[in-house]
Amino acid sequence: MKILTERSLMMDLGSFYIPKKSKSKPRGDDAYFVCKHHQTIGLADGVASWAKKGIDAGEYARQLMDNCLTALYAENKKIVDPKMVLEEAYLNTEVKGSSTACIITLTNEYLHVVNVGDSGFLLFRDGDLIYKSPTQQHYFNSPYQLGKKSDDPSVAEELTIGVKAGDVMVAGTDGLFDNVFASEIEDVIKVVCKKGSCLEPQVLARSFAKLARKNSRVKDGDSPYSRAAMIEGYLKNGGKPDDITVVVARIVPPMEIL
Repeated sequence: MKILTERSLMMDLGSFYIPKKSKSKPRGDDAYFVCKHHQTIGLADGVASWAKKGIDAGEYARQLMDNCLTALYAENKKIVDPKMVLEEAYLNTEVKGSSTACIITLTNEYLHVVNVGDSGFLLFRDGDLIYKSPTQQHYFNSPYQLGKKSDDPSVAEELTIGVKAGDVMVAGTDGLFDNVFASEIEDVIKVVCKKGSCLEPQVLARSFAKLARKNSRVKDGDSPYSRAAMIEGYLKNGGKPDDITVVVARIVPPMEIL
């Protein structure tokens, strides 16, 4: 516990995963890890188009995230270098396929992020959205992706974002962000803040994941996915059924969760 107690701020973490309904792939294509000891999380979304070649991209995503955890504990340093963790994991992931990847670590008052593709995060302060991470894609619906026959960690975007006690971070794969507007997430967080309720990351993560699943089943109407498609000249109505991973972090002083 020594590494944790030396921190000025920590992430109180909760997560929830809903795989897309599939008899052939019940585990879905997403994978993630939550490492409270190193105050680091990771998300990966296996690229589904590999299924046309008989390859389970979910296995690539799972192995990549497992290798990230292995790299984290092997390094065992007070300050995590997310780019180094991702590079090590990428080199040790041998299965076929590819996936997006986003690793976020908290060091004192800063989130350090390395991101490849269209997974990402939102940051809220006093209920208001103050930051949305950018996405990376080659073209519409084709995100940057790690894989031996795809992109490598050199394309990753590195970010450093300042945080304060009370901030809320919502991270997710595109199953969340294709189906839930940032404003919808903001509205929920504002309601919780106004009520003065104890913000429970696990409860929020589950709520956002279920909202994304509900919206993904809507056949007509507006969604982040349909808007993005329209900008690129495609007509797509309603939501986009997909695997949904959500990790919520409440930024707090160490004594609140130790």
